[in-house]
Amino acid sequence: MKPATVATQFLQSLSIPEGPSAGQPVKLAPFQRQFVKGALDPAVNVAVLSIGRGNAKTALSAGIALCALLGEWDKQPRREVVIAARTRDQARIAWDFAAGFARSLPEELQMQLKFRRSPRLEIEFEGDGGGHFMRAIAADGKTALGGAPTLCLMDERGHWPLDRGDDLEHALLSGLGKRGGKALIISTSAADDSHPFSVWCDNPQEGVYIQEHRPAPGLPVDDLASLIEANPGAKHGIGSSVEWLQGQARRAVARGGSTLTSFRLYNRNERVSGETRDLLLTVDEWLLCETTDLPPREGECIVGIDLGGSASMTAAAFYWPVTGRLECLGTFPSNPSLAARGASDGVSGRYVEMQDRGELSTLGDKTVPVAEWLGEVMRQIEGERVTAITADRYKQAELGEALDRAGIRVPIVWRGQGFRDGGEDCERFRRAAYDGRVKSRPSLLLRSAFADAVCLRDPANNLKLAKARSTGRIDPVAATVLAVAEGARRIGRPSGKARVATWA
Repeated sequence: MKPATVATQFLQSLSIPEGPSAGQPVKLAPFQRQFVKGALDPAVNVAVLSIGRGNAKTALSAGIALCALLGEWDKQPRREVVIAARTRDQARIAWDFAAGFARSLPEELQMQLKFRRSPRLEIEFEGDGGGHFMRAIAADGKTALGGAPTLCLMDERGHWPLDRGDDLEHALLSGLGKRGGKALIISTSAADDSHPFSVWCDNPQEGVYIQEHRPAPGLPVDDLASLIEANPGAKHGIGSSVEWLQGQARRAVARGGSTLTSFRLYNRNERVSGETRDLLLTVDEWLLCETTDLPPREGECIVGIDLGGSASMTAAAFYWPVTGRLECLGTFPSNPSLAARGASDGVSGRYVEMQDRGELSTLGDKTVPVAEWLGEVMRQIEGERVTAITADRYKQAELGEALDRAGIRVPIVWRGQGFRDGGEDCERFRRAAYDGRVKSRPSLLLRSAFADAVCLRDPANNLKLAKARSTGRIDPVAATVLAVAEGARRIGRPSGKARVATWA
């Protein structure tokens, strides 16, 4: 029989070791059968599963690991199964599932298993020639060097420390090659596209099976269809019920903040940062600013500009303070291509998608020609009453020369990006967003930039805009903050009344 068929029959011969259904026979849900079939395909050596928390991904993988230890489909001598996690306690969860499943095995098999909890977690199988081990280790690459596992389970890979996690992954994958082993990489979504687990999910390769249960971004938290998409076990009595998930979604919406973000990350399996204290705006706060019914272009227009270099993006934001309408455009040099930039920045094909949506363009070769770019920017708002251009004073000379060459005659407002000007601009932007005075069409460009935009604080609690990661592109946010803050200042100023001339 095929390995997947053998493993499916083995798993369904076990009993559930814990929870409300403890003692009942294991019954695989369709999504679990799908993963077993894909992971144990002979042509696959790495299987990736991304799914919401509580859908028995660890239990399923632990059952597969026990099946591998007993040699149900692979009769190699001296088999070695490794369970790796962020910490030893995390790895113990999968080890405990394997030990719990073992208690439902026939007595003659149970007699051949030895369980050790010190100095490290091990299960030894003495049958089939002996010398077969299952070990649980923490995310430290040095503990895996020299090993030759036949199966490796990487639990919650999306939340391992980047440096030590990568070391362990490389050590395990290189060891698997010695004996034609398989790797099961399971986790809820990582916080961003640059994480190695996200890269596994986004880049299909030969010999890699990917099964990702992640809904489309930007949907309401309590949207039923997307909740079930991220939690397919809910319809089959696995983990949280649909009613519980909907109740928790409503509670998360009511509480907001970190509760809402954590629910999106862990229960909805979305790629959002679990850190909320230092984000300029959380994902949900920005989504409230997006609308398909944009207000009109009326009144004065403020243009915010953030100039980039060869690697970074150049961006312009257009803001109409009277109506709250916001538009934003980004530009990269054309060399390298947007696809190559996306790969190096760890965002896969996102830049190409932004270009297809009309939010991102290319201009120039290695750098964006500023004067020519400014001409393109002003053509976007031709006929509008532009009353100010606001930009970072750090590039005052470069931008001033470009404005002269482009023949643009508009008052310039120079702002700093430090704690003084930056703190005021960030707070004015936040206040405008919270008050509903910022309205933008759904923008992947801005949504991506806000996910990477954090605020640094000085001892006096002043804010300064910064990147969450080195390859993050927050230039559209910087331009937006400049434009909206200047618009808020102008709206807040009292309009002076013209004095009537008098003759002495």
